[in-house]
Amino acid sequence: MKAPAWRPDSWLCQPAHLTWLNDEGRRLLPFARGAKVEQGFAALDDRGHLPKGAVAELIHTTRMIHCFALAHIQGIPGHAALLDHGLGALRGALWDEEHGGWFSDATRSGGKSAYLHAFVALAASSARVAARPAAQALLDDAIEIIERHFWSEEEGALRESFNRDWSDEEAYRGANSNMHGVEAFLALADVTGNALWLQRALRIAERLIHRHAAACGHVVVEHFDAHWKALPEYNADNRADPFRPYGSTPGHAFEWARLLLHLDAALTQAGLAAPHWLLVDAKGLFASACRHAWQADGAPGLVYSLDWNQQPLVRARLHWVHAEAVAAAAALLQRSGEAIYEQWYRQCWDFIAEHFIDLHGGSWHHELDEHNQPAARIWAGKPDLYHAYQAVLLPRLALAPSLATALAADVTRR
Repeated sequence: MKAPAWRPDSWLCQPAHLTWLNDEGRRLLPFARGAKVEQGFAALDDRGHLPKGAVAELIHTTRMIHCFALAHIQGIPGHAALLDHGLGALRGALWDEEHGGWFSDATRSGGKSAYLHAFVALAASSARVAARPAAQALLDDAIEIIERHFWSEEEGALRESFNRDWSDEEAYRGANSNMHGVEAFLALADVTGNALWLQRALRIAERLIHRHAAACGHVVVEHFDAHWKALPEYNADNRADPFRPYGSTPGHAFEWARLLLHLDAALTQAGLAAPHWLLVDAKGLFASACRHAWQADGAPGLVYSLDWNQQPLVRARLHWVHAEAVAAAAALLQRSGEAIYEQWYRQCWDFIAEHFIDLHGGSWHHELDEHNQPAARIWAGKPDLYHAYQAVLLPRLALAPSLATALAADVTRR
């Protein structure tokens, strides 16, 4: 796979832009440190404070571990102890010592989901690259849980969720959990050296993107029953759900597009066949999401969700959608060298800088309303470091290996 020739005027070639990315990453980290609680990491409010009664959650704990590992790998002081604190939480209140696996929060209630366990695997992988003492045992357990309970060899995808004791499997299959499974599997392939994880990631992508999304005009179908029959009316009465919204979610199209390119590069790097459809579908997903979601209601920005006629449904602008759009544009620009991706890369960063980056309150606003004013209908506060921090790191790196391994090996773009 020959790298495209870079345009000399590309922002990705400009020292000032690369410095800006680095500075923004350094600005984001101190805000996130406030999420530490006794049993892990919890959600922060919009001022960076812990709300009264804040509880450690698996999603925030694993994502903070991942991000603090990335900071530590880069040599940014002050994150090793936070990283180890998170790893301890995954052996403490969040670990189910009776049945195995991890609870969704420190109240230790609820079941076990593939979505959250994929983040455990990602966190363990990044901590392993960061050479933290507790990381290998955690990684071994995460792999064992995924293979025993979530991975379906027959389906070539992840099962969705179970009760605490692994009974009563949910009769549902989700694109979101499987998408983050692909992300985790790319990292697992790097830290274990086992290409089986790449082959599994490819099977997931083939089912959900090349089989379903490509047949729907490169619109990601999010919800399925246990037999992989699409459920287009799923959550019709809960359209703004933050994890399983009704309709299509353009942000996931961007995220999938980027992951397909990482998978393409990882397969090639491993000496394995990388199907051409990975690039074709990545381009298709990106184009479809931009065409239908950008300024869909007349105002700039990307709407959260669309109905099945590609009309704006939930018109909020979420920070993670724009973070994934800019990261996908950078990946497509790196893979293809085509000028259209440079245009989208600049446009998305300009929008983020103008509307999401909060230079007064810290971090990024997580949600804007249809008038691009801060809102909190879907996401309250500023709990998420993961999407914004990855958005400032990914454009500086090669498409493979995965993020933590690339940082450790200083595998920058060539």
